[in-house]
Amino acid sequence: MNRRELLRAAAVLPLSQTVFYSFTFEAEAQGAYPTRNVTMIVPFPAGGQADFAARPIALALEKILGKPVIVDNRAGGAGGSVGNAQAARAEPDGYTLLMTLSSLAILPEADRLFDRPVAYEVSQFKPVARVLADPTLLAVPASAPWKTLQDLVDDAKKRPGEIPYGSSGPYGTLHIAMEMFAANAKIKLLHVPFRGAGPALTALLSGTVQAIAAAPGTLRPQVDDGKLRVLANWGSERIASFPDTPTFKELGYPVVEFYIWAGLFAQTAMPEPIMLKLREAMREAVKNPDVIRVFEAGGSPVAYMDAPEFAKFVETDSARLIAAVKTIGKVE
Repeated sequence: MNRRELLRAAAVLPLSQTVFYSFTFEAEAQGAYPTRNVTMIVPFPAGGQADFAARPIALALEKILGKPVIVDNRAGGAGGSVGNAQAARAEPDGYTLLMTLSSLAILPEADRLFDRPVAYEVSQFKPVARVLADPTLLAVPASAPWKTLQDLVDDAKKRPGEIPYGSSGPYGTLHIAMEMFAANAKIKLLHVPFRGAGPALTALLSGTVQAIAAAPGTLRPQVDDGKLRVLANWGSERIASFPDTPTFKELGYPVVEFYIWAGLFAQTAMPEPIMLKLREAMREAVKNPDVIRVFEAGGSPVAYMDAPEFAKFVETDSARLIAAVKTIGKVE
């Protein structure tokens, strides 16, 4: 009996029998998952950290789950809010997942800050697994006159509001990181929002903007090609892929700390048997040699967390980021 026939039959049955068939159908659906393609929404264009995380993971999951896992870049702008909201509204059946960034918690707070309708709430999602967790890096063109962070700060103080930087959208990860730095350095930079980190990086390479905050994996190829220079690291310590790049803390900004983590989420109402299957699949996917190779080549090693630990991490990190948004206040 197919789904349509089952539902037609259930409509004319007593309530007890309808419930019985409903539970039977759910059990069968969960046991067989997946029976068709799985969509992994990435709420940004290609070329950013979420996309960098999603593509090798999707290929690994295909082999594990036995069905295609299609990366769907929903680059609607708004710092990722559009794609996050689309994932939140999807059926909680395990066939629409979300690979997103730490801005997941920031964007609803930004909506509230500007008295806008909230596109989604973090409570609509349950964490499945963390994939990456990188300190953000401050990059400028190799042709820029600034050899150090202090050079940039000194120039910005002479020309308030004139040095443009790119971001993935208002109150996205790259925007918050730069405004956190600017607020502590007591400088004013010119914010130029794009539809994602990929377009922002393209704008930096073309000279449209003069600085961005980005993850190591997206910057490494451009730095290796001599096109970009990295001035500072938002992490608590230096990282292996950029050992010569000092942290903001080293440079006299002790509270300037920001990480771009990427993780897989599902809808809160997704059945637990499907959640368990996805957790097991992700546990295996991050061990795939191709996944490890791609991430390490990009300077972003796997930073896996299973759902319970990841949920606690998201809660703690989100509280810190929300506090930062409230401190920064309304910025354009």
